Amino acid sequence: MKKTKTLALTAVAIIVTGGMMLTSCNGSGTGSKSDSTAAKGSEEDNTVMGAGATFPNPLYSKMFSEYNKSTGLKVNYQSIGSGGGIQQLTSKTVDFGASDAPLNGKQDSALSAPAVHIPITAGAVVISYNLPDMKDTLKLTPDVLAKIFLGEIKKWNDPKIAAVNKGVKLPATDILVAHRSDGSGTSNIFTTYLSKVSKDWDSKVGKGSSVNWPVGLGGKGNEGVAGSIKQTPGAIGYIELAYAIQNNMAYAKMQNAAGNFITPSIASITAAANIDIPADAKVSLTNTAAAEGYPISGLTWILVYKEQSYNSRSLDKVTKMLNMVKWMIHDGQQYCAPLNYAPLSTNAVTVGDAQLKTITFGGKPVLQ
Repeated sequence: MKKTKTLALTAVAIIVTGGMMLTSCNGSGTGSKSDSTAAKGSEEDNTVMGAGATFPNPLYSKMFSEYNKSTGLKVNYQSIGSGGGIQQLTSKTVDFGASDAPLNGKQDSALSAPAVHIPITAGAVVISYNLPDMKDTLKLTPDVLAKIFLGEIKKWNDPKIAAVNKGVKLPATDILVAHRSDGSGTSNIFTTYLSKVSKDWDSKVGKGSSVNWPVGLGGKGNEGVAGSIKQTPGAIGYIELAYAIQNNMAYAKMQNAAGNFITPSIASITAAANIDIPADAKVSLTNTAAAEGYPISGLTWILVYKEQSYNSRSLDKVTKMLNMVKWMIHDGQQYCAPLNYAPLSTNAVTVGDAQLKTITFGGKPVLQ
């Protein structure tokens, strides 16, 4: 295996602030010590810390901003990748984690207490490429995609790519694979898909938030991979649909299990997500059997501890956070489609509501 080179890009921190003003009770501007302590406590209770997935970052930025406008609640969300979010949740340095992959057995066992998965939206992992002179939309089959990321197809005019794109003039350019360097739920979605459709990939690389990539250049976050693709003619990589659209990047049509070449879109993501959601909300949407479904789709979750009375947290703060998450899976869904995410299905919302009601503070349910 070649050693992954890491693209040095910093994670994006989204800090949503409100215009709340704290004043002393006596109006003198020099409050007593008790006034100062009360103000500090109030500020802490009105600020929620989160970290994790870059996959839903554009959507979360919008949701947190809109929720702040109506409630004054501040959300500091660090877009550092699903792996980082899970680590920070495990160490209890954030109020919630965010991940594009459900916790696996090892991650579950590392937690000090059980965690709850709340589905927020569904999105697509698209195969973006940089071929400046190509006017046609690239088509890819599962086999060709796996061979590119295994390093077995090295040139863009390879006969296997040409056979799928008949009549298209393909350049003799070298292919440069771009992938994530950090622990990533986006990588989990992508490698889970490849493991389902390619026996070679499954046996040689496998699936997970972090894998040993056979070839390519690593970038941190969806932002890092998108940057690598944009800066390098001949590059190909996997990123979230919103990043591709916002950066005006080309992305391929993927052949799904039904044999159809599908463009990633709200409609094709929704088709892939139209499945039963189990009670724990842990489910994979990849390699959908839906005829019109995009095959590399996935849910993304917010993760919180089931019991919230830890680290001297207040019930007030916990209630505000959970009301925000409830808003995200109900009223907040209006912001999904404009940012190219699929709104949750009715079944997913029902499961999310049920999960929220299991969260307790001192053993008592927070939300009724």
